[in-house]
This record gives sequence, C-alpha cells and structure tokens, in this order.
Amino acid sequence: MLRTSGPLASAMNRRTLLVAGTATATALLTTPPARASDGVTDGLRALEGQYGARLGVYAHHVRTGKTIRHRADTLFPICSLFKTLAAAAVLRDLDRDGEVLSRRIHYTAADLLENSDVTREHLATGMTIAELCDATIRHSDNTAGNLLLRELGGPTAITRFARSLGDPVTRLDRWETELNSGEPWRITDTTSPRAIGRTYARLVLGDALSRPDRALLTHWLLHNQTSGTRLRAGLPSSWAVADKTGGGSYGTNNNVGIAWTEDGTPLVLSIMSRKFDQDATTENKLIADTAHLLAGALR
Repeated sequence: MLRTSGPLASAMNRRTLLVAGTATATALLTTPPARASDGVTDGLRALEGQYGARLGVYAHHVRTGKTIRHRADTLFPICSLFKTLAAAAVLRDLDRDGEVLSRRIHYTAADLLENSDVTREHLATGMTIAELCDATIRHSDNTAGNLLLRELGGPTAITRFARSLGDPVTRLDRWETELNSGEPWRITDTTSPRAIGRTYARLVLGDALSRPDRALLTHWLLHNQTSGTRLRAGLPSSWAVADKTGGGSYGTNNNVGIAWTEDGTPLVLSIMSRKFDQDATTENKLIADTAHLLAGALR
C-alpha cells in the first residue's frame, strides 16, 4: 500500500507525522474566540489600499482561540484551492481498500491544459492516482485536478464533500480552467476565507480523515511548491507550512493552510484576494505581507 511502504511513505518523516497530529477538531471548533486588535484590521485595510485589492482573511490560533477576521464571510473565487479537497475526497471516499492510489490513469493530449507540466511530462505513461494527487497539490497541475474530478464524478463532488465536512459555503461547479473566471457577480465556484480555512483545518488537524490519510494529505501540502513567494514568504523560515494556492482572473490570488510555529503551535491561515478589473495582475506580495501581519498578531 502506498500509505505505509515504499518511497512515498518513507518521505513522510517524523516531523511530518508529528505536525499532522498536533491538534484535534475539538480544539479547533470549541476554543473560545479572542478578539484581534483594531490595529490588525487597520493594517489589513492599509494593504487593500496599497495593492488596490479586496482582501479576505480568517486566521485562528488553535490553542489560544485568538481569531482575526476581515471580510471572512465574503465570497471569493475558489480557484485551485479545490484541489486539496479533491485529493482528500479521493483518500476518504475512493481509496477505502488501499488499492485505488496505485491505479494508473491514462489520458490524451486533448486532456492537457495550461499549467500542466507534470501531466504533460507523463503523457506517454499515464500517472497513478497518488501521483495525480501529488501533482495537483504540490504543483497545482490543472490536468491532474480535472482527472481527479473525473474519478470523483465531476465538480459537484467537491461541493458534496465540503457539505459532508460541515462546510455550508464552499462549492465547485465547473472544471479547470473555466472555474477560474472569477466574475464578481458569480456565486458558483466560490468559498469564503472562514469556510475554506476551517475546512482545511478539519482535514489537516481534525478527524475528517483517518490518521494515515491525514498524514499523506499533510505530506503533500507540506511539500507544496507554489507558495514560496506568497504565504511562506511572509512567515518565519523556521515554521512548517502545509498549504495550497489558487489564482485566476480579476487578480484573484488565494493561499490557505496550516502553519506550525517553532514550538508546534498550529495556526489556521486563510487569505483570499481579488481586484476589480478582469485583466488585473495577481499580487503575490500582498499575500506575503498579509501573512507577515497575521503571524505577528497571532504569536
């Protein structure tokens, strides 16, 4: 089984397994909230003005309960944040006998999309479902994301999965890459900073997945390759970060995950942003600056 033997399992080192089990869903959901200072809100508003963007934030210190909210329930395009849910749904719902992850999926050149370097490289051989999960999380490979959606039964499977976790907001309606269109009036293919942040926390810190599945999902997120100039750039280099990015039209730029401080304290960090023109550029430094502000406020 890929979960317990072979190169993939050996890559899940002691630190990975430790941080995967640091907190529980009970701690996440029952710790009384503490109000963040008004200075943090002022700082977030200043960043909105500096970058000409709308910013949504949900940040939660799991041990103290301190929570920072800014447009936390505003809807933003979900973009590639759905890919973590897709991999988690595969682990929970499809791989019950431990054999599905090793099944090889073959696809054609017609399936290949932009930002699909990993699947393009393996066009001739196909990829196992485990490799597709790895590619869609660590490299945000769009074709891998669609192939996982196909295995799950389509985009609405992500909505059903979110509802099963107690998330009433997160939804997916379209496939890559149409789901990234990001029109301001859309409620399809959206989530909120609070909803997606708490869902990621349930998957990584809680009991939504079995312990082996949680460890494997966390392993993929810890080795994400797309947030080096975003969330991770704003956090101390000594922290462990398990996260996923997403971006699209209207300057949409998202980064959500769990960060562990030097002493193993988990912080839920959910940052979503968008601009107002369809062709607006994404601002990775906005995410990094926001993460830096949140880290300082929550420590």
